[in-house]
Amino acid sequence: MVGPFAFIDHMGPATISEDENLDVPPHPHIGLSTLTFLFEGEIEHRDSLGTAIIIKPGQVNWMTAGSGIAHSERTPAYLRHTDKKIHGLQIWVALPKALEQMEPEFFHAEANDIPSWEQDGVEIKLIAGEAFGRKSPVPVYSPLYFIEIKSTHRQKINIGSELFGESALYILEGGIESEGHLFEPRLILIANDAKLCEFTMLENTTVYIFGGNPFPEERFIYWNFVASDKALIETAKQNWQDQKFKPVPGETEFVPLPNQNPYLKK
Repeated sequence: MVGPFAFIDHMGPATISEDENLDVPPHPHIGLSTLTFLFEGEIEHRDSLGTAIIIKPGQVNWMTAGSGIAHSERTPAYLRHTDKKIHGLQIWVALPKALEQMEPEFFHAEANDIPSWEQDGVEIKLIAGEAFGRKSPVPVYSPLYFIEIKSTHRQKINIGSELFGESALYILEGGIESEGHLFEPRLILIANDAKLCEFTMLENTTVYIFGGNPFPEERFIYWNFVASDKALIETAKQNWQDQKFKPVPGETEFVPLPNQNPYLKK
């Protein structure tokens, strides 16, 4: 883990033909919040709270599983017979131990609600958390930050004083130089001292910096479940197998629990 961040998935970029669609049937989560942030395309999100919303580029879907939630992710009906693209990030943020069993919640932020500004020649967007004296409207549950930085030209960046806890950097496009090394897209960099301080962005580069205060307890991951106690995961596994999770309205498919999926420690 990096701070409370347990997992990051870079989706695409991919082109989906008119006879193909994104269809992720209802599946469960516990012990975390999911953050979905798109660059291209649209996804219809439905969950067991009754939420039904389409996420578009620049918006933020923040779903907090807590004690348990199920959700599906599909191509919206009005795009299902067209060529379309999908590109974005999906991230898992673990909940503090005291909130792992909280009631599920869902929050959606419009693109223009996310703090964005230009500073020292780069474009900055605070997608979640607090940094640079600003605060995102996304309701996070521990001290953290998820930041987008874009630069059109080669430039040295020094934001170490703006960060706290542990931090990492994901290169979406372009590249960065640090300590004499060149790093290209789709790499995650974690500083040896757990804090990013100074690096050089090449021209036309976009990076995401994420992190925050780490938890005192380790976290376990099994499939889509995250918890500080394996007993919580075992209960969730049984509840999902027994179909005791609250269903997603309008959905009838069921994704079986994987037969073999060893625990991962984070």
